[in-house]
Amino acid sequence: MAMPGPCLPKRLRGAAPMLRLLLITSTGVAASACSTLRYYAHVTHGELGLLAARMPVAVIIADPAADAKLRARLQQAQAARAFASDHLALPRNRSYTSYVDLGRPYVTWNVFATPEFSVDPVTHCFPFAGCVAYLGFFDRARAERAEKRFVEQGDDTAIEGAAAYSTLGWFADPILSSMLRWSDDELDGVIFHELAHQQLYVKGDTAFNESYASFVQEQGLLEWRAERGLPAPDETRHAHDEAFTRLVLDLRERLRVLFAKELPVDEMRPAKQREFVDFRLRYARLRDAGWGDDRRYDAWVAAPINNAKLVPFGLYERWVSAFARLFQDVRGQWAAFHAHVRKLALLPGAERERVLAELAARDAAPHDSVLH
Repeated sequence: MAMPGPCLPKRLRGAAPMLRLLLITSTGVAASACSTLRYYAHVTHGELGLLAARMPVAVIIADPAADAKLRARLQQAQAARAFASDHLALPRNRSYTSYVDLGRPYVTWNVFATPEFSVDPVTHCFPFAGCVAYLGFFDRARAERAEKRFVEQGDDTAIEGAAAYSTLGWFADPILSSMLRWSDDELDGVIFHELAHQQLYVKGDTAFNESYASFVQEQGLLEWRAERGLPAPDETRHAHDEAFTRLVLDLRERLRVLFAKELPVDEMRPAKQREFVDFRLRYARLRDAGWGDDRRYDAWVAAPINNAKLVPFGLYERWVSAFARLFQDVRGQWAAFHAHVRKLALLPGAERERVLAELAARDAAPHDSVLH
């Protein structure tokens, strides 16, 4: 059974405002659930509804009465889908060869929660995917009811809508109408990312899974653009995304240090709020120092901030540089790259992390290969 949940695709270059954050709550779909039968019934109903609503993309493209813009977008996506299998050595199956018009802005809504004085998420553990930091729902009202239960326990909470959905290969996932709000690069990149999850997924190791898929998405998009004679994506907005993520991670570490002091509640709460105020000032200085008219993160910063809103950041990029180094070591050969990643996946967790750390350390200064 597939579960609704997040899976954050990667470092999307030139992403629309908050796209990466929304994606964080969308790709590890087979990874989130609730232990109650009611929740499983909800998930089953939602998944079956998606499967029943699928229409083959080939049928839509061949239909002259279909919307011309929709046909063009889907045709572009099918070209990227073929490139993924032909050139990136990703699974060749029926995923992303069908389409579903959702009739709503998001496919799932995902609930994050943390204790009031902790930056560590409340986790939920399930048989197939291990432990995850969210609960996902096909219905916003159900997500809000789940959030209310966390609030009643005194937790910080956040709900994020997810435009994309993946079952990690359990079913033939469709392209969703919510995904067509993205640019071609963003849509194509997510297809690469999700097919990488179908290629390989290690239970309980989010950093490994998402960093691998994020690298495949990023490198695959570079090669896909080159295949069509297009230049590499603009690095400016990507650099801004990276700078903002570092700023949020810095805030999270500041809060971690604060919470470790175990101050009385009447001192801790105002100290926590001061950290948020200081964060907004640091963001304003960063943005005004050279971001020009890029104001994509203004709304997020201006809205209420709590510990739970910080959870998605930084989860999906930890080992991207390690996979980049590995890709260089195999001279850009995708089949060899995936084979070495599968070997890493078989290692015990601590050993796998040691090898990834060594690869990451070598990323900026190439030395002898560590491949065995």
